[in-house]
Amino acid sequence: MQHKYWLVMGVAGTGKTSIAQALATQFDGVFLDADDYHPRRNVERMSSGQPLSDDDRWPWLAAVAEAVLRAQKRAGKPVFFACSALKLDYRTLLRQRLPGLQTIFLRGTEALIHARMAQRSEHYMPPDLLGSQLATLQSPSAEADVISVDIDGPLAQVIAAAIQRVAPPV
Repeated sequence: MQHKYWLVMGVAGTGKTSIAQALATQFDGVFLDADDYHPRRNVERMSSGQPLSDDDRWPWLAAVAEAVLRAQKRAGKPVFFACSALKLDYRTLLRQRLPGLQTIFLRGTEALIHARMAQRSEHYMPPDLLGSQLATLQSPSAEADVISVDIDGPLAQVIAAAIQRVAPPV
């Protein structure tokens, strides 16, 4: 696989974790979930319905980048990591720290994403924060090295589409 670092990004409820896990399995890579690197304060804020600020996100993003670097160095395999990375500045930080970063942008309608979030029972991100995530999102569609994947359809179909888009040309 050509790229060592794969960011699977989008707002909450787009399936970042499921897609990144499936890609890591398909391409014999390593999976990391950026949510695992949030400090307790960030999780408490989101759980109580408060959106995170840039000041909350910078140290978290730096910790995510360091974890991705360590995982890739340790395993010697590509790392697929699920991370919202909603703003261009956040993705720029990740690109600076993870040279050659490839981005997979998961996109869908607000109604679809809200419905999916409402079905989740064991996640700290409440559906009420979707509006703030969508307001914060700066679409990466025009950025270099971005693959967009629509999340309409069943998860297996979305995973198949992501795999097809990521697979190296034959």
